[in-house]
This record gives sequence, structure tokens and C-alpha cells, in this order.
Amino acid sequence: MIDLDAARAVLRTNDLGGYTVPTRTLYPFQWNWDSAIIALGWHCFDEQRAWQEARTMFGGQWSNGLLPHILFHHESDSYFPGPDIWGAKSRVPSSSISQPPVWALAIARMLRRSAAAAAARDEVRALLPQLVDYHRWWYRDRDRHDSGLVDCYHPWESGMDNSPAWDEPLARVPGVEWEYQRRDLGHVDQAQRPTWQEYDRYLHLVEVQRKNKFDPSRLAAASPFRVIDIGIVSILSRATSELIALCRQFGLEEEAESFQAEIARTERAVGRCWSGEHRCFLSWDQISNEPLAEITTATLLPLFGRLANDKQAGQMASLIEEWLAANRFPLSSIHPESPRYDPECYWRGPVWLHINWMVADGLRAYGYSQLAERIKEGTRKCIEAAAGSGYFEYYSPETGQGCGGGDFSWPAAVALLWLNE
Repeated sequence: MIDLDAARAVLRTNDLGGYTVPTRTLYPFQWNWDSAIIALGWHCFDEQRAWQEARTMFGGQWSNGLLPHILFHHESDSYFPGPDIWGAKSRVPSSSISQPPVWALAIARMLRRSAAAAAARDEVRALLPQLVDYHRWWYRDRDRHDSGLVDCYHPWESGMDNSPAWDEPLARVPGVEWEYQRRDLGHVDQAQRPTWQEYDRYLHLVEVQRKNKFDPSRLAAASPFRVIDIGIVSILSRATSELIALCRQFGLEEEAESFQAEIARTERAVGRCWSGEHRCFLSWDQISNEPLAEITTATLLPLFGRLANDKQAGQMASLIEEWLAANRFPLSSIHPESPRYDPECYWRGPVWLHINWMVADGLRAYGYSQLAERIKEGTRKCIEAAAGSGYFEYYSPETGQGCGGGDFSWPAAVALLWLNE
């Protein structure tokens, strides 16, 4: 059985007064898409605290609409790189990239499910202009050619940091030549984390951001890593659909029409990423102008984004059926037949519960409820199989062993918002 008291205790333990860290030592700050999912978890038992999570996150929004992927609300020596490396001159010290934009979906869901309807409407009314600005940032600054498919400038921005999909585009990025001390390896086994070579390249991309003064037109030309991440595209499209409904509900008709046009552009363009051979949508390298032919859970997220047609959804469902048969605990973050599959290394194989939730949601929307339920049951088994605290950062698809950080916030939140339904 899932221990929901333990899930609530994880969120309370990681609450630093207005924002929730993913876990106390490994990630001691506020992360963007973590925080959105965590807010949904809080909302299951403390609505006021859920809205406070959103207000704190949007308190660090940049004037151009960017919602950073990290807000450094306080100093900590247990994480690297900190705000001094990023060099952003923001009102709340922050990084200069974003993450998959889950917030509009989270806020819309919180509004629908709120027991305090009037208070929830007041919260949404206050946050809505900032949500609009955030989505405008994506479509304006990350789709410079109005292609309908936004760009990603850093593997960290995808949220799937060391995904094998990024191996080729990351290989052309030079590493930094200065010495630094990684803090993550003091908390997690090195075998479960990105390599030093990957970190050298991640830090070079941070330098590119800083040296180009975070200017979107300069970055579009200067960044040696520029990909269409099908995961971001899918989550953005789904969240924008939720934002459109919010805009109409609160009288922002002009904004709603503008975002409707953006979704239509994405729907027309996303076919470029479809691969009949792979039975899924692939990410795309914008510099080499080639698809990134690695099957990962991100390549399934067009189901969540409602971007697949019925035929494509059927082919993706057959792919997922085979995937489930190959995983004892679903879903491994890359296809288990990939030569790069590693069941305990971060985004190169482990199970991530919030991605399971998204994939299952997409399957259910296209009528594949039995497949969705199999993923849900497998997700429960991950938590039950994990020794000690069931709420780990990620899980082995072969043993169910919890990996990465322990007492982790977003698997606890997923248990509350999804597994308890």
C-alpha cells in the first residue's frame, strides 16, 4: 500500500517556508517544474500552501517573462553551479534558462479542484498575467522563426539532463578549462549521475548564456546546443491549452486568441518530428538539421500534449505495450533495447514517476485506458519496492530500487495527486 502520510511528511520536511526543495541536500533550492508538480501535491491536503508555492516561484520571474529553472532563495554550499556562475542580474538570484512549462496546467488543475473557490479565483487572477508572460517568452524568444516548434539551449532546460538523445548535439560542445568542485557526488553514487565530461559541457553552455548577456537573438546564433526537445514542445502545447481556458474564463480574450494561433502552428509543424520507423515523435538537432533517433519517454509525451493523430497514437500505444513487457517496473526513461540503456543512471534508464503520470494521462486521453492503468500500477510498485522511504528521485526499472536523492518531493506529490485517485 502507498503510505500517503509519508508522502505528506516528505513535502513538509522539504518545505523551506514558501517553497519546497526537491530534497534537502542534493537540490537545496526551488526548481521550476519540480515546484509545479509539488504544488499539485500540496493542493491535495493544504490548498493555501499550494498557492504559496506558485507565488514564490513567480516571484522570481524575469521582466522578459522567463521563469528560471532554479531560484536561489538562500546561500548553500551543497549545490553547484550557484548564482555566481550563472551571472544573472535578477531580483531573485537565478539561473538563466527555464524548464518544461508545467505551471499553467498545475494552476488550472488547482483551480478546478479547489474547495475554496473564491480564494482560488483570486489566486489565479493575480498569477494569470505572469503565466501569460511566461508562455509569451517561450513562443517569442525560443521560436525565433515562428516555426511552431520551440528551441532548447541546454540539456538542463529539457529537465532530462543526460538523456541519450542529447549525446550527439552535446558532443560538439567544448568543455570548460577551469577547475570546479561538483557537489552532487557527495550525495549520490557517481554511477547514478552525469559524467564529468558532460558537466564540463553543461558549464560551457552556462558560459555561453552569460557571455551573450542572455540576449535571445544572440543566443540563437551563438549556442552550440540548440535542439527541438519534443518533451518541451508537448508540455508547452498542453499547458498552453490550459492557459487558453484560463484566459477565457478571466476575460483575456485577446491573449486566448493569440495562444490559440500558437498551438495551431505547433500542430501543423509537429509532423516534422514524427518517425514511422520508431513509432514515436523524435527530438531534433537544429544545428545539424537531423532527428535525434533515440526512443525515450520524452518521445511519448506528444500523447500528453494531444499532438498525435489517432493513427500515430495507435502506433505509440503498440510501442508502449512492448516497452511495458520489457520493464519489470515501468517506464524506463529510454527504451530498454537501446545500447545506451543504464537502469540506474539518471535519465539514461531509470523510472521517473512524474513522466509515468504524463504518459498515462496521454494514453487515457486517446482511449488506451488499460495501458494507462498498467503504468499506474507499475508506478505504485516502484514506491512499494523501494527500501526505506518509498519516495526517491528515480527508480531502477529492473529492481524497483530507489536511486538518486531520497525523501524526494515530486514522487511524493505524484503519489498524492495521481496514485491516490
